Amino acid sequence: MPANPSSLLRHVVLFAFRDDAAADAVDAVVSGFHGLPAAIPGIVTYEWGTNVSPEGLNDGFTHCFTLTFASAEDRDTYLNHPAHQQFVGMLGSCLARSLVLDYWAH
Repeated sequence: MPANPSSLLRHVVLFAFRDDAAADAVDAVVSGFHGLPAAIPGIVTYEWGTNVSPEGLNDGFTHCFTLTFASAEDRDTYLNHPAHQQFVGMLGSCLARSLVLDYWAH
């Protein structure tokens, strides 16, 4: 439950790709993620980018995707949606690691 009823739920996903992942496979993952907001209701905003930090603290994570939801229920709908499940299924061939963090924005 959010501390403030007007808070938004952020869902942050970080990907570290395998060293041997082909560029077209990484591009397919990015394209697949781009398609989720159109396929799944409840996503308020979506943005993504690649690491540009000069600090060198990214621990191999290169791609960040952030989705915003108005409620935990909308996030849960996203997580269980067939389009999301299909997307997750395509990650195994090129993804080394992922990190997911959800938080209520203040």
